[in-house]
Amino acid sequence: MTAEVREIALSKQDLREVTAFAAACAEAVLEMFEADQPGDSRPRAAVSAAWEFARGGERGKALRDTAWAALKAAKGARTAAAREAAWAAMSAAGAAYLHPLAEANQVKHILGAAAHAARAAELVADDDRSIGAGHLQLSVRRATPVVVDVLKRFPVAPSGGGRVGELIRVLDADLRSRSSGA
Repeated sequence: MTAEVREIALSKQDLREVTAFAAACAEAVLEMFEADQPGDSRPRAAVSAAWEFARGGERGKALRDTAWAALKAAKGARTAAAREAAWAAMSAAGAAYLHPLAEANQVKHILGAAAHAARAAELVADDDRSIGAGHLQLSVRRATPVVVDVLKRFPVAPSGGGRVGELIRVLDADLRSRSSGA
């Protein structure tokens, strides 16, 4: 018998705020993908679709399709940094699909774009972890009080996930320690 998972109250405005946060984080590294794959606009389209939803658009098939397209674009990237940048874009579009379930894995929908963007920046800088830490601090400043409140409704980020998982957990801890009134 499996334990029953508690549902978390999420409004459409909560989802829009989380998606705007994710889009801003991913947008910061789009050029890394575009330098690697100048003719491929799929990650940019995913970020644009995320912004459209965040600004009042619908959460429909087109948004989901752009996320899948960015994932496919990542597979064609020549560099690991470009791949991470495309994953950040995919995560931005996917943030709109945060599930209202009290599961630690849902934290990835909130913080995945920021973590992939930070990892992309590290890789461009020859795996300089201080560059990733700097990106995480920018993400902390980007997070609105609503984003922090939504994050705090979920369990802490799960273990695993390699370096991106580690970045998610660092960002999770930093945001949870931030005052709700920040």
